[in-house]
Amino acid sequence: MRFRVEPGLYAAGSPTQESPVLVSANYKMSFDRLRSQLGGLDAWILVLDTKGVNVWCAAGKGTFGTEEIAKRVDVVGLGEVVSHRRLVVPQLGAPGVSAHEVARRSGFSVVFGPVRAEDIPAFVSAGMKATPQMRRVQFPFRERVVLIPLELVTGAKHALFLAACFLVLAGLGPGIYSLHRAGTEGVQSAALLLAAFAVGAVLTPVLLPWLPGRAFSAKGAWLGLILVLSLSAFAWAHPGTFENPASTGAWLLLIPAVVSYVAMNFTGASTYTSLSGVRREMRVAVPVQAACAVIGTGLWLAGRFF
Repeated sequence: MRFRVEPGLYAAGSPTQESPVLVSANYKMSFDRLRSQLGGLDAWILVLDTKGVNVWCAAGKGTFGTEEIAKRVDVVGLGEVVSHRRLVVPQLGAPGVSAHEVARRSGFSVVFGPVRAEDIPAFVSAGMKATPQMRRVQFPFRERVVLIPLELVTGAKHALFLAACFLVLAGLGPGIYSLHRAGTEGVQSAALLLAAFAVGAVLTPVLLPWLPGRAFSAKGAWLGLILVLSLSAFAWAHPGTFENPASTGAWLLLIPAVVSYVAMNFTGASTYTSLSGVRREMRVAVPVQAACAVIGTGLWLAGRFF
């Protein structure tokens, strides 16, 4: 959470009073990405205080928005630095920006730039005109899979903690505690939990456009169902995979709940969603996921004593 730059006004190249003013977030990667794509363009970069969050996410949170733009223009004395009165705001920052209110409060008009920083030189050369392709938000396969390591690292500590809990608790039973059960049923339970986490974190971005449903939780639930069906087929072919019906029922509930929850978390990395849509989805999905997880865990614990 310290990967940020100081808010303020920065010079890219050798800007003059007539040079464009490009608005960005103080998330260091956003700032560096913008600078690296200017291709020799002389420009001013107005960096807002978004608390170290990128443009798109900060726009949804409200830290990249009208209030901060008007404040930052005043703080840096932008009106004395440039002769024009125009700000180029990233298109992905539009949800947090009211252009007419920015103009009223700061005296600077807002021009929404292209989606991608690499198109800014062409956008400026064309007189601040964007082509339809520059306006189009895409989320292709390569951009989805590059996020998988982040999803794995972010959720790994929680998944490993839960897996360790299942590993230890598996030793409970009629004989108070059994190391043998922990080494067999515990290892199996930990592996199933980690497999559910991996499926949600890896296959969700890989298969995102083709999974049924609009909600990420629903997409994850389908993946969880596929994993459960595959596991059921394996158990059918190998009797004794699960020690009792309670354990079987537990994983029928736990696996879809875990995969659905992990898949839903990927919404923060996707350009498919909106803040209101995410909140609406969570109001429905989280109680269902929690209920399945609680009932499934209860069945699994009950199965220790059969």
